[in-house]
Amino acid sequence: MKTGINKTNLSIFAMVMGVSILAFSSVAQATVSFVKPEDSAKPVSLDSSRSQTITTGETSTSRSHAPEPSTLALIGSGLFSMVISFFRRTYFLAKRAIDVVGSVIALTVLSPLLLLTALLIKLTSRGPIVYTQIRVGKDGKLFNIYKFRTMTVDAEKHTGPVWAVENDNRITPLGAFLRKTRIDEIPQFMNVLMGDMSIVGPRPERPLFVDQFKTQICDYEKRLDVKPGITGMAQVWHRYDETIADVRKKIKYDVLYIKNMCFWTDLRIILRTFFVVATGAGAK
Repeated sequence: MKTGINKTNLSIFAMVMGVSILAFSSVAQATVSFVKPEDSAKPVSLDSSRSQTITTGETSTSRSHAPEPSTLALIGSGLFSMVISFFRRTYFLAKRAIDVVGSVIALTVLSPLLLLTALLIKLTSRGPIVYTQIRVGKDGKLFNIYKFRTMTVDAEKHTGPVWAVENDNRITPLGAFLRKTRIDEIPQFMNVLMGDMSIVGPRPERPLFVDQFKTQICDYEKRLDVKPGITGMAQVWHRYDETIADVRKKIKYDVLYIKNMCFWTDLRIILRTFFVVATGAGAK
């Protein structure tokens, strides 16, 4: 019984294979054309309409080699962006080199003044000569800033972090002079050498105030896109912060500086800083 079934299956399989081979042969014959030997000597003629189409196509192809104005504009803008990006990277590399060299020179030249200031602080008031305070730097990174102490010990013990005001009784007599002449900021050249700050840039703020101003002032976080500085555009053209309105105006200066960062802008701010130090403008 099993033998009969196997023979039947074999016969059916053979029939299917035969039909498949015949179908494949017919398709192959339909798709393959043969050229007779005598036909190879006959000239090949093209239809005039197709010839015109080919000619027109060649002409349009040859014309397409000329770039469109939009293409030129796109290429030009791309090259311009590459040049701007190159100069901006070069600027930041050179700015870092200038920061390091400038800080070393400043600390060396001003070392006698630093020693005298340290001695006077120690003799005139109780407490450390230099104090550190946590500030917010580039991209929200926290770091310790160094300053000569200008206030009494534990000046914010009962009040917490608050702005300095005019005639602030927490400031020592010597501290008032140091703040007016900006001598109290000189130790921050150490922060520049450590890479936390730059010579020119927005002034770093304390974390408590940063969290507060983020919710109150538009574009405040943009000032965190660059390293903070010892001096900046807001410091030489504005004054110390007393109100939230002062902070808003300072942010406008900071954002303006970030948009126009270049060697010429930094040089103008540094030169203006000498004038502020000599006149005590904006000090409290």
